[in-house]
Amino acid sequence: MERFYPIGTPGIPWNDAEKRAWFQSQSRVRSYEDEVLKKLSSLDHSFEVIQYGSLPLNPERYPLMAVKIPATRADAPWVLITGGVHGYETSGVQGAIAFLETAAPSYRDRVNLIVAPCVSPWGYEVINRWNPNCLDPNRSFFDGSPSEEAYALMKMVDEVGLDFLMHIDLHETTDSDENEFRPAMAARDGELFEPGLIPDGFYTVGDSGNPQPAFQAAIIAGVEQVTQIAPPDAAGQIIGSEITQHGVINYSFEALGLCAGVTGARFTTTTEVYPDSPNTSPEVCNQAQIAAVRAGLEYALAIG
Repeated sequence: MERFYPIGTPGIPWNDAEKRAWFQSQSRVRSYEDEVLKKLSSLDHSFEVIQYGSLPLNPERYPLMAVKIPATRADAPWVLITGGVHGYETSGVQGAIAFLETAAPSYRDRVNLIVAPCVSPWGYEVINRWNPNCLDPNRSFFDGSPSEEAYALMKMVDEVGLDFLMHIDLHETTDSDENEFRPAMAARDGELFEPGLIPDGFYTVGDSGNPQPAFQAAIIAGVEQVTQIAPPDAAGQIIGSEITQHGVINYSFEALGLCAGVTGARFTTTTEVYPDSPNTSPEVCNQAQIAAVRAGLEYALAIG
């Protein structure tokens, strides 16, 4: 097998030394404190900003934060919004914060919100998909998870003890998926790297065990007012999965350990937007995430 990644021996899974080498090769590119924590501290004072954990790597630098916005109605349903499960997916984080800054107050008479905008703060700073232990948090939402990021969020959800109507998990699909993260994963696992295609536009991933196609379609329709929806490739697929409708594919959330399955909510989805497209910008990607949240909320509240 030809070498396609600088760490490890092609065809042989990484050992602890190689994982340490990968960790040591990472460097901070941006500030979690400046770009996330300070923005949360500046939110509407009626919002409750809570700490639900911290990363052992540096607990003071990486507190895990969420925002609770209680509804004015006692019987209002609960909704969870998560971003930054993959820290390098910027609009997942900044889109969630922008939603808090702009649109969230308009829902106070209709829904209780919990927003965890940056589930993986170390990944956000180094702009990487993995956590410090070479684990993908968004494949780690299961009992006994070795991912501190996934474990802390699951613990928080369990402790609040709520029945959620909706959970939307905000993500991006980037060029670095192909030139860094998928090659790194193949090298880590001792497998061959097979290149894929990045979809140009927005799409959603529904749960194959609970697909809720009308809910997914409502989100696509909302986002389509902001940015383009990813077309299928020549095989009729998006990232190797058959499309189920315009801009929608399905995964098994539980089997894959995906964040969007953590609540067992009636309405669940993972958003994906392509920030490296020449047809978009960081601000448009943030607005697409806000549009997705709002369209999902409007549909779920009307039905649920």
